[in-house]
Amino acid sequence: MRWVPESPEVAEVAPPDVAGLSIEPLVRAAEAGTPPSTDAVDGFLHGRAVPVVDGSQVTFVFRGEADDVRLRHWVYGLQTATSLHRLEGTDLWYDVLELPEGSRVEYKFEVVRGGDVQWVNDPLNPHRARDPFGANSVCHGAGYAVPEWTRPDPESPSGSLEDRIFRSRALGGSRRVTIYRPARFRETRRYPLLLVHDGGDYLAYAGLQTVLDNLIHRLEIPGVIAALMHPPDRMEQYRGSEAHSRYLVEELLPDLEAALPVQGTRAGRCLMGASLGAVASLSTAVRYPDVFGSLLLQSGSFAFSDIGGHGRGPVFDPIADFVNAYRRAPKRVADKVFVSCGMYESLIYENRSLVPVLERTGMEVRFEEARDGHNWENWRDRLRLGLSWLMPGPLWLVYD
Repeated sequence: MRWVPESPEVAEVAPPDVAGLSIEPLVRAAEAGTPPSTDAVDGFLHGRAVPVVDGSQVTFVFRGEADDVRLRHWVYGLQTATSLHRLEGTDLWYDVLELPEGSRVEYKFEVVRGGDVQWVNDPLNPHRARDPFGANSVCHGAGYAVPEWTRPDPESPSGSLEDRIFRSRALGGSRRVTIYRPARFRETRRYPLLLVHDGGDYLAYAGLQTVLDNLIHRLEIPGVIAALMHPPDRMEQYRGSEAHSRYLVEELLPDLEAALPVQGTRAGRCLMGASLGAVASLSTAVRYPDVFGSLLLQSGSFAFSDIGGHGRGPVFDPIADFVNAYRRAPKRVADKVFVSCGMYESLIYENRSLVPVLERTGMEVRFEEARDGHNWENWRDRLRLGLSWLMPGPLWLVYD
């Protein structure tokens, strides 16, 4: 099996057209022994957004000769591969799914021709989401729209990015960190510091610079300095590693605060990350409970076990050891914690279960669920709520 890559560019996304979209007339004609003509199929597809969204009914379509076409998606709880139906007498394949309002789903088609199996993005759908492994097609269910604050705004002045290299005794060797400074940066001011695990991925796949520029310009968060970390081995460092926590708090943080005009206080420090980066954020705060005023944890890989094993394989053993220990003896490690997770992730149970544990410590906790999966655009879409709640800017300080 091979995946056929396509352009990694993210297309401009608009809500799908939902008027008069049912494929049923074509299906009934085929079942009655009158296969739709090529012109009829062309007419069905002409001018319509694909997948075809009609309320909660979403029709995925593929056109082309094949032995089989399967829908591959990342919605936990549904079959990961569903064969599309071929419309008799045509080269049109289709399958209808029920998707609740507000859903956003990433997917590919698995196309079988002879002995060749290819995973391809939807040729009829221009909407793409990128991640470190390539790109996926995106289905926007009824009621979902890309948040306007994630798009470049000509009225929002751009902050700057600068790469710096820091040495680490705890980890050995050097580490690259990208520094974000807000527009209208002044050396005479003192800024909150946002430390971001997988910072390069947040920039590339979640549009973090654009998000920060927009939220700062709109006064929803204060001007911040962000330190965006680029781990050379996240699978090792982000699974609750003591060495990583020591590097971050005892080496990187003092160097940053010596070199940059940041507040240098607990209240002025926010630590964040997604997936394994959320584990690294929480485990670091647990080891150093007096350092960070706020945490932003997105779709954390918080494996644990109440009895027996955690069922996620040996790579999660260090994480389960950490989470099990924290659940047995939770403690206050920050003032405010924002947790988000997609309902279509296998990790939704673990994240829901963590929230009351955090709340029992007296920390202020906010939990946000979304009808989305384990991906960067899900995490992007939660940034406004998370950052503005943890670090409210002048707008919210006045009106909230």
